[in-house]
Amino acid sequence: MAVDLTDIEKMEIKDVGTNQMETLENVWKDKTCVIIFFRRWGCLYCRLWAKEVSQIANILSNNNIRLIGVGPEQLGVEEFKEGKFFDGELFVDVDKKVYSKIGFKRYNYLSILWYIMGRVGRSAYNRGKAANIPWNLQGDGLQNGGCLIVEKGGRILHSYRQDGAADQLSNDKILEVLDLTAEIRPRLETDLDADSKSESSDRN
Repeated sequence: MAVDLTDIEKMEIKDVGTNQMETLENVWKDKTCVIIFFRRWGCLYCRLWAKEVSQIANILSNNNIRLIGVGPEQLGVEEFKEGKFFDGELFVDVDKKVYSKIGFKRYNYLSILWYIMGRVGRSAYNRGKAANIPWNLQGDGLQNGGCLIVEKGGRILHSYRQDGAADQLSNDKILEVLDLTAEIRPRLETDLDADSKSESSDRN
């Protein structure tokens, strides 16, 4: 189900950098935005997503696009910020009103446990551990999030809701929606030739 921005544009989120409240319509007033709604700041899955989406932060910035991360509570945001997991701006949906209005899924204790123990949850956990990402259990672990890609001025380009706690909108999809796929330069034949010559030189 698509998100109607008129339902949320007057709602306020708090800028972590300034501690000032800002309406969502002001967030996307002057620039196109990629807005990631994280489950909670201490979540391993969320920190993994934050690190992975940050890999395209320069591409977004170079194209005058804001990369924004929103969390559903204040608890843990300073640790998240200090951990430098995310190369973008941070906001807090203080009363979870935006999360609720968009309709992001909530787990119960049994369903979240089932998911964590499942194949997708364990796979994401292993990726996060392999990357040495620290995490904790502080905060509301039952909330899911998603992503909104909003064009400058307030036109929805793409909306995404997590089905599972470790789900994320891929960088490839984000760039596709923004028509920036070409920004990731494929390896050319000359690159492959250079690698081959280097390997041959090393063997000699």
